[in-house]
Amino acid sequence: MRTFHQMRWLLLGFLLSWTAMAQPQVHAVVPAQMSASANRFYSPGVDAGDYIYISGQSPRRPDGSSPANFAAQVRQALDNIKAIVDATGLTMEHVVYTQVYLEDISKYSEMNAVFAEYFGKTPPARAVLGVARLPEPPIQINAVALRNLTGRRAIYPRNYGSADGASPAILTHDRLFISSMAGSDPVSGKVPEDPAAQVDLALDRLDAVVKAAGLELSNMVFVNPYLKPEIPMRVMNEHYAKRFEFGNTPARATIEVSSLPGGAHIEFTGVAVVDLHQRKALRPKNMPPSPTASPCVFAGDTLYCSAKSGFIPGPHGGVYASTTPHQLRQTMRNLLDNLEEAEMTFEQVVATNVYVDDLSDLQSFDEVYSQYVGPVLPARSTIQQIAPVERKADKDDHYPDLEQVSLIALRSPHTR
Repeated sequence: MRTFHQMRWLLLGFLLSWTAMAQPQVHAVVPAQMSASANRFYSPGVDAGDYIYISGQSPRRPDGSSPANFAAQVRQALDNIKAIVDATGLTMEHVVYTQVYLEDISKYSEMNAVFAEYFGKTPPARAVLGVARLPEPPIQINAVALRNLTGRRAIYPRNYGSADGASPAILTHDRLFISSMAGSDPVSGKVPEDPAAQVDLALDRLDAVVKAAGLELSNMVFVNPYLKPEIPMRVMNEHYAKRFEFGNTPARATIEVSSLPGGAHIEFTGVAVVDLHQRKALRPKNMPPSPTASPCVFAGDTLYCSAKSGFIPGPHGGVYASTTPHQLRQTMRNLLDNLEEAEMTFEQVVATNVYVDDLSDLQSFDEVYSQYVGPVLPARSTIQQIAPVERKADKDDHYPDLEQVSLIALRSPHTR
């Protein structure tokens, strides 16, 4: 007969085993019609339990061909997303956020019309960007899907006047996914001449959406400022910093783009956490507090990390490497500093966004990138957002950024 202590340990072992099995296992999502070896550098999708992260989808069909006209290309990219969503047992209703990259921003209205065919009365939140070049033109779309629809609803601030085919924001049980809020009048679409006024307009619109969900800007965990050269970085940062607590800002990826819808010069999109107790900003010891971006911010068990480049931190910091692969190694070191501060590794990364100066470098980029990720390859979007820079060192021997990488990681996942 077993003693009381033996029974207690058996019960404890059972409970621990049951808990491990009950926790979501992160795994790649590969629809039957997509080859698992089609791209050895990223997964079509990654099932991370509560959320599914879907790589940027091109207009390429499973047989490798692509439709001839733009509307059909948009449909094919969305069909590819649908195939990944279907493979998880979900529907397009479960999609809560999308990012659309267009090589020709004048195709915005045509793209918008096709989007309406795929989503019902509550379309996902969305950001649309004009970029210089895509791996497979002319469009790329990524997405985030929600497993449990309980509590999912669209958020509309008062007097929201846009007829866009996206919800201003989608609220889930634990997060708020926010569409891009442009630096233009939400009713007339007019863009002020003053760059500072444009930044404030965009931030005011972001704030209005967050407040309509019953939250504050302090709930933000990640922000993407997308801007054109008409908006000086200094002006954007000065006005942005006034909206957040110093040293406790959201993680951020600030990306210069070729164009934005409606002739806007700046827009903000991002994610907020519903429960502030689930929000925690962190930074490695080699990073000083920043008025504009935390290196990483937790939303529960999900870690959102700012975009990093090949910048070497420290008193004599700068980008000293002259090639994309060499810069990327420093970028991955910088990202690892963040992950290690969170007691995490690259194995827990579920999604990345990759920005390269010249897509001609993608092969050499991938050769280095692949050394760091896995065994479950993260979902990924890859773009060249603007024309390539001149690759020359300045007077301090600093080179321009040739790549940037931001990431999302999940704490303590079980991989399979």
